[in-house]
Amino acid sequence: MNPSGSLALLRARIGAPALNTPAPLAVLAVAVAGLLALPVLVVLSNVLTPTNDTWSHLAATVLPDYVRNSLVLMAGVAFGVIVGGVSTAWLTVMCRFPGRRIFEWALLLPMAVPAYVMAYAYTDFLQFAGPVQTWLREMTGWGPREYWFPDVRSLGGAVVMLSLVLYPYVYLLARSAFLEQSDSMLEVARVCGYGPWGTFLRVALPLARPAIVAGTALALMETLADFGTVSYFGVQTFTTGIFRAWFSMGDPVAAAQLSAVLLGFVFLVLFIERVTRARASFHNTSHRKRLRNVYRLTGFRAAVAVLFCVTPLVLGFLMPVGILTELAVSSGDSQFGARYFQLTFNTVTLAAVTAVLAVALALLVGYAGRSTRSRGVAIATRVAGMGYAVPGAVIAVGVLIPVTRLDHVLESWITALTGASPGLLLTGSIAALVYAYLVRFFAVSLQAVEAGLTKITPSMDSAARSLGYGPGATLAHVHAPLLWRSALSAALLVLVDVMKELPATFVMRPFNFDTLAVQAYNLASDERLAEAATPALTIVVVGLVPLFVLSRMMLRKGEGGSEMVTGVKAG
Repeated sequence: MNPSGSLALLRARIGAPALNTPAPLAVLAVAVAGLLALPVLVVLSNVLTPTNDTWSHLAATVLPDYVRNSLVLMAGVAFGVIVGGVSTAWLTVMCRFPGRRIFEWALLLPMAVPAYVMAYAYTDFLQFAGPVQTWLREMTGWGPREYWFPDVRSLGGAVVMLSLVLYPYVYLLARSAFLEQSDSMLEVARVCGYGPWGTFLRVALPLARPAIVAGTALALMETLADFGTVSYFGVQTFTTGIFRAWFSMGDPVAAAQLSAVLLGFVFLVLFIERVTRARASFHNTSHRKRLRNVYRLTGFRAAVAVLFCVTPLVLGFLMPVGILTELAVSSGDSQFGARYFQLTFNTVTLAAVTAVLAVALALLVGYAGRSTRSRGVAIATRVAGMGYAVPGAVIAVGVLIPVTRLDHVLESWITALTGASPGLLLTGSIAALVYAYLVRFFAVSLQAVEAGLTKITPSMDSAARSLGYGPGATLAHVHAPLLWRSALSAALLVLVDVMKELPATFVMRPFNFDTLAVQAYNLASDERLAEAATPALTIVVVGLVPLFVLSRMMLRKGEGGSEMVTGVKAG
């Protein structure tokens, strides 16, 4: 046997430091994490920066409104997503009724509709000149000021729009938690005299609480990050205040300080979620996890179950898509043609470039975390993924401040060397925008890649090293071919997230470079809702692609975890 080969095999098996800690890969992973964390650090560094009277003016006038509206939004959305997500998850897992198999995957469809797109659709449908109020006046003969009708463009309307879009976060996690619960625990609850409601409230709901809290935290972070809905409805929140401080008042420091306060809300949500999850640590020690005893619903109870499931599906997907389709077909976009295809090309280009870079960086960081025992790399991996919890408006501010300064430095250097000004190299192109996207959505690709890496046995790393492969070659020739499914899923998720992202795109897009999201927002802001329907509908259609993949994965898991119905009656 070759002595060098034997030595390599021995060192691979015992985890020798020289092979188990690839220094170049670890350094690259830490560098990527630092680059992705830079915008957040820039925002936090401006908290104590002296500024002019802008901050004191904001604190005395609109800051209380920002805080109050944000708290009301969070409370309302939390209630809405918990009620909608938990009830539908319990019904589709534990009950059998007509249409349940369809509802299992269809209840995820509202995730494909951005909240601002839903706001545009319902505004056209419910406004004074819309079909609902027009029909109401024709049927009753009332005049314009002779009846009261709720205003959808309000704080309450924003709560409803965001709840309809975000409840699938809770539905997905709560459903997985219910599927993982042991059938024996539910049998014990029945033996103790608990009916369906008692079993749900006393046993199933407490066991699923960590998952419900995690889903609610995700929904609340998306609520705090929303710009399109609250801006269109005229609701003053931190995201609209950041845009106002930057563009209207021309004060980037005040915008950064508002962003820091908004980050405080995000960290508070994360802290509450972490503390709640730690205190609610439930472990299932039973080996029986297959749900044999479920409730068969008939008659009135089946009708109520169908109503509970069909209501969020109709209000959150079918109606807005139907409204947008009718507007696009009947009126459409007057700019449909070369302009529309240019917008689509811009959007797809940004999304594709970001998706490829995000997956490549996720492979680098994820594999570095797998192949090294360095605590620094482990911390860097977590730091690199924290951008998903940061609103797009905050990231835009954190990127623009350092990138603009770097642009001016580069411009002065190149001008001094060549005598000609190159212009803004970073903020004048899509480079800074792609960087902001990577900060925002890197965590999506990282989680997908890490999930794929956990399925690859560590013995394959040892075998590759025994054959003389270094870390880079092992990643390229061994892990990458095995991770193509995870990488494809990550790329699809990032692509759709980029297409829907509005705040960062709206702030950082180059001059005369619009996307479908920006076009829809601009047209809707000009009250040209019919023309905004075409780009908005395109975003929704593209968003259905990863949801189809996700629903197939969920159904496979559900088929593995749900068993034969024994005919237990609900009553």
